[in-house]
Amino acid sequence: MKKLPFDNEIKTLRFMSNEMTQSDLGTKVGVTRQTIAAIEQGKYSPSLEVAFRIAHIFSKPLEDVFIWRD
Repeated sequence: MKKLPFDNEIKTLRFMSNEMTQSDLGTKVGVTRQTIAAIEQGKYSPSLEVAFRIAHIFSKPLEDVFIWRD
């Protein structure tokens, strides 16, 4: 499977947020734990809405959560 052209800091942000679980984040965003795991691993590209929801939960701008690789 081809890796997506961007990285993310979701796992780090979860850890820094009282070690939030993938399940907890998924519930807050409105997706499954499996979706969060796939996004973290770079196997799934989230919709723009989901990406913004994730950034909002961590009170971070989108570019601090998802980093484009050149």
